[in-house]
Amino acid sequence: MTTMTTFTADTADHELLRQMHAGRADAFTALYRRHQGPLYRYALMRCGSPDTAADVVQEAFMGLLTKRFAFDPLRGQLQHFLFGVARNLVLKQEEARHRHAALPEPGEDGELELDIACDGPEPLARLLGNEAAEEVRRALGLLPAHYRDVVILYELHELSYQEIATVCQVDIGTVRSRLSRGRAALAKRLRAHAPACLTN
Repeated sequence: MTTMTTFTADTADHELLRQMHAGRADAFTALYRRHQGPLYRYALMRCGSPDTAADVVQEAFMGLLTKRFAFDPLRGQLQHFLFGVARNLVLKQEEARHRHAALPEPGEDGELELDIACDGPEPLARLLGNEAAEEVRRALGLLPAHYRDVVILYELHELSYQEIATVCQVDIGTVRSRLSRGRAALAKRLRAHAPACLTN
Protein backbone atom coordinates (compact mmCIF):
# COMPACT_ATOMS: atom_id res chain seq x y z
CA MET A 1 0.00 0.00 0.00
CA THR A 2 1.46 3.39 -1.02
CA THR A 3 1.14 6.45 1.17
CA MET A 4 0.62 9.97 -0.12
CA THR A 5 3.39 12.45 0.53
CA THR A 6 2.42 15.39 2.69
CA PHE A 7 3.87 18.64 1.40
CA THR A 8 5.48 21.04 3.85
CA ALA A 9 7.10 24.47 3.59
CA ASP A 10 10.42 22.64 3.15
CA THR A 11 9.29 20.63 0.12
CA ALA A 12 11.41 21.79 -2.82
CA ASP A 13 9.72 23.49 -5.75
CA HIS A 14 11.07 20.95 -8.22
CA GLU A 15 9.51 18.13 -6.16
CA LEU A 16 6.17 19.94 -6.07
CA LEU A 17 6.39 20.42 -9.84
CA ARG A 18 7.17 16.74 -10.35
CA GLN A 19 4.20 15.71 -8.20
CA MET A 20 1.96 18.30 -9.90
CA HIS A 21 2.78 16.89 -13.34
CA ALA A 22 2.08 13.42 -11.95
CA GLY A 23 -1.47 14.54 -11.21
CA ARG A 24 -1.28 15.75 -7.60
CA ALA A 25 -3.66 18.71 -7.28
CA ASP A 26 -2.37 19.43 -3.77
CA ALA A 27 1.14 19.92 -5.19
CA PHE A 28 -0.23 22.58 -7.53
CA THR A 29 -2.05 24.20 -4.60
CA ALA A 30 1.16 24.22 -2.54
CA LEU A 31 3.12 25.84 -5.38
CA TYR A 32 0.38 28.39 -5.96
CA ARG A 33 0.20 29.36 -2.30
CA ARG A 34 3.98 29.67 -2.11
CA HIS A 35 4.47 31.87 -5.18
CA GLN A 36 1.18 33.60 -5.94
CA GLY A 37 1.71 36.53 -3.51
CA PRO A 38 5.13 37.72 -4.72
CA LEU A 39 4.16 37.12 -8.36
CA TYR A 40 0.94 39.11 -8.01
CA ARG A 41 2.74 41.99 -6.26
CA TYR A 42 5.35 42.08 -9.00
CA ALA A 43 2.73 42.03 -11.77
CA LEU A 44 0.64 44.70 -10.02
CA MET A 45 3.57 47.06 -9.58
CA ARG A 46 4.69 46.31 -13.13
CA CYS A 47 1.37 46.97 -14.89
CA GLY A 48 -0.63 49.00 -12.33
CA SER A 49 -3.88 47.09 -12.85
CA PRO A 50 -5.20 44.55 -10.30
CA ASP A 51 -7.24 42.79 -12.99
CA THR A 52 -4.31 42.52 -15.38
CA ALA A 53 -2.02 41.36 -12.56
CA ALA A 54 -4.50 38.63 -11.60
CA ASP A 55 -4.74 37.54 -15.24
CA VAL A 56 -0.95 37.41 -15.53
CA VAL A 57 -0.66 35.26 -12.39
CA GLN A 58 -3.38 32.90 -13.62
CA GLU A 59 -1.77 32.55 -17.04
CA ALA A 60 1.66 31.96 -15.52
CA PHE A 61 0.41 29.16 -13.26
CA MET A 62 -1.74 27.57 -15.94
CA GLY A 63 1.26 27.64 -18.26
CA LEU A 64 3.30 25.91 -15.56
CA LEU A 65 0.57 23.31 -15.07
CA THR A 66 0.20 22.56 -18.79
CA LYS A 67 4.00 22.71 -19.39
CA ARG A 68 3.51 25.58 -21.82
CA PHE A 69 6.16 27.30 -19.69
CA ALA A 70 8.88 24.73 -19.10
CA PHE A 71 10.91 25.32 -15.93
CA ASP A 72 14.41 23.86 -15.70
CA PRO A 73 15.54 23.66 -12.03
CA LEU A 74 19.17 23.55 -13.20
CA ARG A 75 18.82 27.10 -14.53
CA GLY A 76 17.67 28.82 -11.34
CA GLN A 77 14.84 29.21 -8.87
CA LEU A 78 11.18 28.77 -9.78
CA GLN A 79 10.22 32.17 -8.36
CA HIS A 80 12.71 33.93 -10.64
CA PHE A 81 11.44 31.89 -13.59
CA LEU A 82 7.88 32.96 -12.76
CA PHE A 83 8.95 36.61 -12.55
CA GLY A 84 10.38 36.22 -16.05
CA VAL A 85 7.17 34.63 -17.33
CA ALA A 86 5.08 37.40 -15.74
CA ARG A 87 7.36 40.06 -17.21
CA ASN A 88 6.97 38.59 -20.70
CA LEU A 89 3.19 38.35 -20.33
CA VAL A 90 2.95 41.99 -19.23
CA LEU A 91 5.23 43.09 -22.09
CA LYS A 92 3.01 41.22 -24.56
CA GLN A 93 -0.07 43.00 -23.22
CA GLU A 94 1.67 46.37 -23.32
CA GLU A 95 2.73 45.84 -26.91
CA ALA A 96 -0.84 44.97 -27.82
CA ARG A 97 -2.06 48.24 -26.29
CA HIS A 98 0.79 50.33 -27.77
CA ARG A 99 1.19 52.10 -24.45
CA HIS A 100 3.87 54.79 -24.27
CA ALA A 101 5.45 56.17 -21.10
CA ALA A 102 5.42 59.94 -20.66
CA LEU A 103 9.11 60.50 -19.99
CA PRO A 104 11.86 62.39 -21.87
CA GLU A 105 13.01 60.86 -25.15
CA PRO A 106 15.92 58.42 -24.86
CA GLY A 107 19.39 59.40 -26.05
CA GLU A 108 21.44 57.71 -28.75
CA ASP A 109 22.18 54.70 -26.53
CA GLY A 110 18.47 54.13 -25.87
CA GLU A 111 18.77 55.26 -22.25
CA LEU A 112 17.22 58.37 -20.77
CA GLU A 113 19.39 61.41 -20.27
CA LEU A 114 18.78 62.54 -16.70
CA ASP A 115 20.47 65.18 -14.60
CA ILE A 116 20.39 63.22 -11.35
CA ALA A 117 22.66 60.38 -10.25
CA CYS A 118 21.82 57.81 -7.62
CA ASP A 119 24.28 55.17 -6.45
CA GLY A 120 22.95 54.32 -2.99
CA PRO A 121 19.93 52.14 -2.30
CA GLU A 122 16.54 53.87 -2.31
CA PRO A 123 14.09 52.94 0.47
CA LEU A 124 11.38 52.17 -2.07
CA ALA A 125 9.79 49.40 -0.02
CA ARG A 126 9.52 51.81 2.93
CA LEU A 127 8.06 54.54 0.71
CA LEU A 128 5.38 52.17 -0.51
CA GLY A 129 4.28 51.57 3.06
CA ASN A 130 3.70 55.22 4.03
CA GLU A 131 1.37 58.03 3.00
CA ALA A 132 3.28 58.66 -0.22
CA ALA A 133 2.58 55.12 -1.46
CA GLU A 134 0.05 56.09 -4.12
CA GLU A 135 2.30 58.81 -5.52
CA VAL A 136 5.22 56.35 -5.65
CA ARG A 137 3.10 53.74 -7.42
CA ARG A 138 1.94 56.33 -9.94
CA ALA A 139 5.51 57.54 -10.57
CA LEU A 140 6.74 53.96 -10.86
CA GLY A 141 4.01 53.24 -13.39
CA LEU A 142 5.31 56.09 -15.57
CA LEU A 143 8.82 54.66 -15.82
CA PRO A 144 9.69 52.93 -19.08
CA ALA A 145 9.12 49.18 -18.77
CA HIS A 146 12.82 48.24 -18.80
CA TYR A 147 13.52 50.56 -15.83
CA ARG A 148 10.37 49.53 -13.96
CA ASP A 149 11.34 45.85 -14.12
CA VAL A 150 14.73 46.24 -12.46
CA VAL A 151 13.54 48.74 -9.84
CA ILE A 152 10.66 46.49 -8.75
CA LEU A 153 12.72 43.29 -8.74
CA TYR A 154 15.65 44.87 -6.88
CA GLU A 155 13.88 47.15 -4.41
CA LEU A 156 10.71 45.19 -3.65
CA HIS A 157 11.69 41.58 -4.25
CA GLU A 158 15.36 41.94 -3.27
CA LEU A 159 16.71 39.98 -6.23
CA SER A 160 20.43 40.24 -6.92
CA TYR A 161 21.84 41.86 -10.07
CA GLN A 162 22.55 38.40 -11.47
CA GLU A 163 19.02 37.17 -10.74
CA ILE A 164 17.52 40.27 -12.36
CA ALA A 165 19.81 39.81 -15.36
CA THR A 166 18.43 36.28 -15.74
CA VAL A 167 14.78 37.35 -15.35
CA CYS A 168 15.13 40.27 -17.79
CA GLN A 169 17.51 38.46 -20.17
CA VAL A 170 20.15 41.21 -20.11
CA ASP A 171 23.70 41.45 -18.78
CA ILE A 172 24.62 42.67 -15.28
CA GLY A 173 26.01 45.97 -16.56
CA THR A 174 22.64 46.74 -18.14
CA VAL A 175 20.89 45.89 -14.87
CA ARG A 176 23.16 48.31 -12.96
CA SER A 177 22.60 51.06 -15.52
CA ARG A 178 18.84 50.60 -15.65
CA LEU A 179 18.57 50.46 -11.87
CA SER A 180 20.54 53.68 -11.45
CA ARG A 181 18.61 55.49 -14.18
CA GLY A 182 15.27 54.09 -13.02
CA ARG A 183 15.90 55.25 -9.45
CA ALA A 184 16.97 58.66 -10.73
CA ALA A 185 13.84 59.02 -12.88
CA LEU A 186 11.67 57.93 -9.97
CA ALA A 187 13.35 60.40 -7.61
CA LYS A 188 12.95 63.20 -10.16
CA ARG A 189 9.22 62.52 -10.47
CA LEU A 190 8.73 62.28 -6.72
CA ARG A 191 10.80 65.30 -5.77
CA ALA A 192 7.95 67.77 -6.20
CA HIS A 193 5.36 65.55 -4.53
CA ALA A 194 7.16 63.95 -1.60
CA PRO A 195 10.53 65.64 -0.98
CA ALA A 196 10.67 64.57 2.66
CA CYS A 197 10.34 60.91 1.75
CA LEU A 198 13.39 60.95 -0.46
CA THR A 199 15.81 62.10 2.20
CA ASN A 200 17.80 59.46 4.07
